[in-house]
Amino acid sequence: MTCIVALTDGKKVYMGADSAGAGGGAITVRADPKIYRVGPFLIGFTTSFRMGQLLGHSLTVAPRPEGTDVFAFMCTTFIEAVRACFTRGGFARKDGEREWAGTFLVGYMGRIFQIGDDYQVGECAVNFDACGSGEQAALGSLHTTAGMPMRPDVRLERALAAAAEFSMGVRGPFRIEVLDGQIAQRSNEEEVSDV
Repeated sequence: MTCIVALTDGKKVYMGADSAGAGGGAITVRADPKIYRVGPFLIGFTTSFRMGQLLGHSLTVAPRPEGTDVFAFMCTTFIEAVRACFTRGGFARKDGEREWAGTFLVGYMGRIFQIGDDYQVGECAVNFDACGSGEQAALGSLHTTAGMPMRPDVRLERALAAAAEFSMGVRGPFRIEVLDGQIAQRSNEEEVSDV
């Protein structure tokens, strides 16, 4: 299920999500969001709505100390907070001694991070990323629109439309959110610049 897409201009992070809830061969259009603003973070999830609800409503992350490397902060303080949140909420799973959860994107400090189900933190060399069942179609769309004179929200909508066309687990309506520094706003409430 799901497609989460994100792109950045190095300052703002634009993130979009579909509305599908799929499993066991059935699909439902959900009213609850797949993107949450959590302090200075914009988080878009796949894998489980319960996981997303914990991220959106229970996650508390200590502030990044001044001078601390952003990637190192994400790999340590942020991930430790996510693991604690999932454990408190009953979502963290163990297989032997290995703990795992689900996949989600995080916009923070003008950057996009993909958190894997083993809590690894990834950051693409390009300025966009996607996750979920529609990931490959969305990435292809974002690649072909790179450098075109197109608003970021339009690029994300096209990527989500491509994912919906080629993945049975992706459905509209699509939601687009923008994280600008410490303030997240809906992209349809502000004029967005080219990315």
